Amino acid sequence: MLFTDTVFVGIDPTSSHKSYTYAALDKGMNLVALADGELDDVTAFLGGQTSAIVAINAPSGVNRGLVREKKKEMSKLLKTRASGFRVAELELRDRGITVSGTPSTISACPAWIQAGFALYRKLEKMGFKKYPTDAEPYQLLESQPHAAFCVMAGSVPQPKPSLEGKIQRQLLLYEAGVRIKDPMDFFEEITRHKMLKGTWPLDMLYMPEQLDAMVAAYTAWLAIHKLENISTVGDPAEGLIVLPEKNLKEKY
Repeated sequence: MLFTDTVFVGIDPTSSHKSYTYAALDKGMNLVALADGELDDVTAFLGGQTSAIVAINAPSGVNRGLVREKKKEMSKLLKTRASGFRVAELELRDRGITVSGTPSTISACPAWIQAGFALYRKLEKMGFKKYPTDAEPYQLLESQPHAAFCVMAGSVPQPKPSLEGKIQRQLLLYEAGVRIKDPMDFFEEITRHKMLKGTWPLDMLYMPEQLDAMVAAYTAWLAIHKLENISTVGDPAEGLIVLPEKNLKEKY
């Protein structure tokens, strides 16, 4: 059952100026919210929704050492450092998608991962259930923005802080149907005079953490509306990462 007023929210805990950046889409993929905030701000927004599917760009659990049991399935090149990754992360790296690993204890995790854990715990206390759960109005899933953009592009995209990287990611989302600013309009606003003065129309492009939050929201939308267009990597006991593409390439 899908509630008609469900919002699909992507949350990125890696923003440098606020603890979290979040984006929300409605069922028509209109961008209905895009903001930065602390934990209380995010939970207040979600608490005001009658139904929400939330994708968080952070590990949902610590490394439980499960890769040691799956080494034979992994690339020989990764065996020597396998213990530093969860199964999901190692599967992505084996496909050429470079993502960081997750330590085995919360105290050893970097600040952004710990912020993610705090968000998961808070939302679980608020009644959010692990995706997929039939007929539940509040659900949680784990997303990975770099991996999401890789599978959408079919290759590793340009670095996300760069102008090219921001335009590429924004265009991938726009072409997927997310109702955001068309990044190609950026080029129409560039004139010789603006280039000489250094006044680029950068307000037409989103910041990297906003794009990461948007791709998580898009992943959440697909997980409900286009289930046939998603895939997962990892082990349920350690955390599954949901990706916005059904058929994954062997190498990116």
